Amino acid sequence: MNTRVAAVAELERRIGHSFADRDLLERALTHASVGEGGAKLRHNERLEFLGDRVLNLIVADELIARMPQAAEGDLTRAFHQLVNYQACAVVARAVGLGEALRLGGGAAKLGMRDHDKVLGDACEALIAALYVEAGMAAATAFIVTFWADQFNDLKATTQDPKTALQHWALARGLPLPRYDQVSRSGSAHKPSFVIEVTVEGQPPERAAAGNKQEAGRLAAERLLAKLADLPQKAET
Repeated sequence: MNTRVAAVAELERRIGHSFADRDLLERALTHASVGEGGAKLRHNERLEFLGDRVLNLIVADELIARMPQAAEGDLTRAFHQLVNYQACAVVARAVGLGEALRLGGGAAKLGMRDHDKVLGDACEALIAALYVEAGMAAATAFIVTFWADQFNDLKATTQDPKTALQHWALARGLPLPRYDQVSRSGSAHKPSFVIEVTVEGQPPERAAAGNKQEAGRLAAERLLAKLADLPQKAET
């Protein structure tokens, strides 16, 4: 048994599922670099697209069940903590995905087998493969099992919206969010400030409050809620 065959067998052992459709599994494990410069092979990008949506739904459903009293803003912050390529890469390493991947020669030499983005994408492709072959129950079991530590480590309730939005931007290599005062109205004793928050590449959000700090916090919370609805592909 060669090294990669053994790695694939170990992957299946760890996730508790042996694929009947071997072509589906191979596609989930094939990086787009395979076949570059020659005959094109079916790689995992389409499965990654599907797996991202499955992951989003299952994590959102789990958060609703686990945090029954949480406000939307807390759910949003928790969601972003759990659904990103770094979180997926943690799981990929836990199940031995890197060793089982098929990479083009150049990508392998560059160390892409242990690259967070490559591992995160492959993890989403694996989720899709489980969903396609065995249904939502299998995909849910995988996510609940291998995201367990990350669910247990959630710090959503201790992170304010402005900090969470800053982390969202930094994790994607974007500039820090920008807060601008749009207007001030009302009397000196009862002012109303409108603050607009902008993150590069996203439509801005506004909120009004009696002071700038609270208006900025509310605007950040609104923007986070909208970002939670974005496909993860656009976030990473």
